[in-house]
Amino acid sequence: MKYLCFGYYDKGKFEGMTESERNAMFDACLEYDDHLRAGGTGPVAKRCRVGDRPDLVRQERQGGNDRRPYAETKEQLGGILVLEARDMNHAAQLIGQHPSLTFGNIWDIRPAGDMSEIVQASEQRRRQVVAP
Repeated sequence: MKYLCFGYYDKGKFEGMTESERNAMFDACLEYDDHLRAGGTGPVAKRCRVGDRPDLVRQERQGGNDRRPYAETKEQLGGILVLEARDMNHAAQLIGQHPSLTFGNIWDIRPAGDMSEIVQASEQRRRQVVAP
């Protein structure tokens, strides 16, 4: 089963690190990611660019889109891993060994939902609307 793992870091702590400390952190984290890939558990990793501000897009009750930045928080989303694991305990065990934790990062792990049935049903409905 696939799990979405959201990695958060303390922006102030990150900015207080020297270049050498940051490089050591990235090297340790990426080496662990290589270890996970070699073991067949993934991960597919994507990093959020430091300093970019996220946007929140939602539908207002009166209609129209409301687009505004998220509120400032101590922890910033730093990246996302898609991890293959037997179950949630296995996913937590794998992420629990991630070197980023030693640098104060935290992880939010969630099971990835399979949308194939929803997609297939939607495609069938949309074909029926288009068909004469």
